[in-house]
Amino acid sequence: MRALGGVAMLGRIGLVAVGLVLGVGTLAAQAQQDWVIGPWVRASDGPVIAPKKDSVFHDPVSGAPVHWEALHTFNPAAVVRGGKIYVLYRAEDDSGAMQIGMHVSRLGLAVSGDGVHFERRPEPVFYPDKDAQAEREQPGGVEDPRVVETEDGTYVLTYTQWSRKRQAYTVGIATSKDLEHWTKHGPAFAGAKGGKYDALKYKSAGIVTRRVGKKIVAAKIDGRYWMYWGEIHVGVATSEDLIHWTPVEDGDGKPVVLLEARAGKSDSGFPETGPPAVLTERGVVLLYNAKNADSETRDTSLAAGAYSVQEALFDAKNPAKLVDRTSEPVFRPERPFEQSGQYAAGTTFAEGLVLFQGKWWMYYGCADSFVGVASAPVR
Repeated sequence: MRALGGVAMLGRIGLVAVGLVLGVGTLAAQAQQDWVIGPWVRASDGPVIAPKKDSVFHDPVSGAPVHWEALHTFNPAAVVRGGKIYVLYRAEDDSGAMQIGMHVSRLGLAVSGDGVHFERRPEPVFYPDKDAQAEREQPGGVEDPRVVETEDGTYVLTYTQWSRKRQAYTVGIATSKDLEHWTKHGPAFAGAKGGKYDALKYKSAGIVTRRVGKKIVAAKIDGRYWMYWGEIHVGVATSEDLIHWTPVEDGDGKPVVLLEARAGKSDSGFPETGPPAVLTERGVVLLYNAKNADSETRDTSLAAGAYSVQEALFDAKNPAKLVDRTSEPVFRPERPFEQSGQYAAGTTFAEGLVLFQGKWWMYYGCADSFVGVASAPVR
């Protein structure tokens, strides 16, 4: 059957069968809006990346060996290279207090030929070091990556720089030619508008991409690159070089607010930027992470505080103009591994989106503890 538009042609039996796999609410939401990427089906009914207690890394900061992916492996970026899927995933060691945000995070690299079964590098490929970003990444780490490829084969990484000492976080930018050796460039908004944003706390950023044959590469729209960013409020920024970014502002000189919380919806807590967005014939499609509220304003079909995935459509010529938005999650926590772990309220936190073997593949964090994967047809 054809995705989305083809849903209407299903018979009663077929509709019920698909509804059992996807969830009736998810199916209905995706049937109503034909720009949505989906429907999403789990490509594995269990985690594809899980913690490994025996992985050891000689930490350049402490000078001691650490079990760098012992506790949690989650929130993955993804890119296709040489016919395989490469996933950069956040890994937490077993140091610090047993609570969220108190361990050191580094990025591991895993490679798959089928999208589901992965071989992992024995040591992290990106981590806090004695470098120019030390103050922003220690103690704390490098978290929640998103990655895009440029037309010349350079990889651009956006990630969260977290320092417990400073109680500060920023979106950092790094580049690589091979996904293993990285150059850090510092905060995305450093120096923007004369330093106006240098003290801002901000996280979660995905650069707009476009399809070129079987690949997805960073896209220029109106002569600039674009990047959705933020949690609580989702805004957008532009760049000439993919390294130095400037937030798009409203008439009052504040960052534009494109997405914010909606009462009664799965994003009633807040929206947060997901994987790199994709420029399509209908517009720019952004998958974003929706946190359910803890109060009476929440979506009662989800657990309080749960994270699901929603989608938003922006104008193809003006990515700062919202055109449409899903009213129901296109993907939600349903399996045990998505509802148990470090964040037991339930989490499907999307950060990786690639084209592979004729399908969309979405890599997501599960309960801040594991990596999961779902796939969808390409229309």
